[in-house]
Amino acid sequence: MKIHFSPELTVCGIDELTSHSARNVTHVLSIIDPDRPALTEFSGYGDHSRTTLRFHDIIAEQNGHILPTQQHLEEILAFGQSFLDSRDDETAAHILVHCHMGVSRSTAAMMTLMAQANPDETAQALFLKLVEIRPQAWPNSRMIAFADEQLGRKGELSEQLKRHYGRQLKAQPQFRDWMASLGRGAEVEMAVEA
Repeated sequence: MKIHFSPELTVCGIDELTSHSARNVTHVLSIIDPDRPALTEFSGYGDHSRTTLRFHDIIAEQNGHILPTQQHLEEILAFGQSFLDSRDDETAAHILVHCHMGVSRSTAAMMTLMAQANPDETAQALFLKLVEIRPQAWPNSRMIAFADEQLGRKGELSEQLKRHYGRQLKAQPQFRDWMASLGRGAEVEMAVEA
């Protein structure tokens, strides 16, 4: 499997950001909760381009919370397109995407960026690559559905997400209770044995 997204790709949580400061990160997509103070973890990073989005890691309406929206996915795709438009194959690039824990919003965003950059690659290959990048990936299903629609994938990403969830539940059974406790039981129910 050869994914044609040539930069180095990293997904992490906020508590891991400082450990990546010496890794020549050139582009950062930061997804944080709306009420979180501005992050100071990037003070040790070199020059980089950064986009920050603020919404909660939820898949259904919750009082006082901001759902991921089509607009947020448009902004993720704009980040990706800006990178692709400015890409110089001779210059090293390193894209880092993070959210609070590096499990859901950030992995959905990374999947979106990989699918955008690799329109002819199968969803299965993209999800396998995502697990190489971040083994604990549990992409936010609402974000993946928007990516599917905006990238014209005709449901392929969402269909493969069900199989991804099935593989993750087999490999990491603790996800079942964890996701249920976070109000994400619908995603556990979506899981299909791979």
